[in-house]
Amino acid sequence: MTVLKAKFSGLTILSRGLLLSLIWWILSDGTASSWWIGAPAVLIALSCSIALLPATCFNWLELLRFVPFFLLRSLLGGMDVARRAFPRRIPIAPILIEYPLRLPPGAAQVFMINTVSLLPGTLIAGLENNKLNVHVLDKETEFLSELELVEQRVAQIFATTLTVCERGK
Repeated sequence: MTVLKAKFSGLTILSRGLLLSLIWWILSDGTASSWWIGAPAVLIALSCSIALLPATCFNWLELLRFVPFFLLRSLLGGMDVARRAFPRRIPIAPILIEYPLRLPPGAAQVFMINTVSLLPGTLIAGLENNKLNVHVLDKETEFLSELELVEQRVAQIFATTLTVCERGK
């Protein structure tokens, strides 16, 4: 059996360690005495992170640019859901679609799946053979262009290129 080992740079290990330490600090309300438990917990979490999550290229600037994009989409989607919920007859036309992913397997796909599931009007129902099964609240909306836009933004965050695939509309 061949074991593939990802090469982790010191910067990757340091940034993960700092992120995990920040999470502990927030959870413990910054209590200094909590580090007796926190330091070993952070070291164990960092070890698990290195063992389970491959080193990936990650563009922090694109992630920061993604936050307002995501928040705006969530706000608009939430307003759309509220608009649909108030009339006597709820104006929805649900559909289950298959969306071929162009992102490589791994962290980028997981980030995409979680993002789409958090956006109102869409829910990931499954992933098989690099294709997402997406439940869409209204087939009359521009859901396909939204999925493509999210996928492009995620590719920028993970500094990866999208593969070419045929998509039927």
